[in-house]
Amino acid sequence: MAMTAGDYQSQLQALLPRGLAWAKSQSSTLALLLLAWADEFARIDLRCEDLINEADPRTTTEMLPEWERVAGLPDPCVTIDQTIEQRRSALVSKLTMTGGQSRAYFIGIADSMGYPGTTIDEFALMTCNSDCNAALNSEADLFAWQLNLPASTGGVFYMDCNSDCNSALQSWGDEALECRINKFKPAHTSVLFAYL
Repeated sequence: MAMTAGDYQSQLQALLPRGLAWAKSQSSTLALLLLAWADEFARIDLRCEDLINEADPRTTTEMLPEWERVAGLPDPCVTIDQTIEQRRSALVSKLTMTGGQSRAYFIGIADSMGYPGTTIDEFALMTCNSDCNAALNSEADLFAWQLNLPASTGGVFYMDCNSDCNSALQSWGDEALECRINKFKPAHTSVLFAYL
């Protein structure tokens, strides 16, 4: 917690030598001079506290562009403007990801980008021994998987009274998430994104 100007003024007055020449009353010229210095010390103290917050990518605001430059963000395939929260989420996700190709890894990416409760469906080949109600998947479907994202947390956009007349009535997608998943998915696979 940053110190106030009054706190600094009290400290500066406590450092003064003793004697009649060093007036201690709050209305003296010396006290007002010390208060002017104390205001600047308090401002610097507050900025130092802000710097601590800027050093954390989860709370950064002023240093967000610098953090993004270091992390290589925004991803080249993101073409729409993102909110500060989306940019922070993408930054934290990129800085904390460790890599992998497991289901848990991709679910973790979605979770870190604001989609908790994400699941993955993989498609099995339909054979003679398959259940009668099984999906008719071919060999090509073996290399596809579906990322099921909860629509309640984002990714689905509805037209409203404030929308442009040429807007779609409803649209799906999170360009930043889809770009990140497609960038790190196994090269021989295809990803389907379902906003459920």
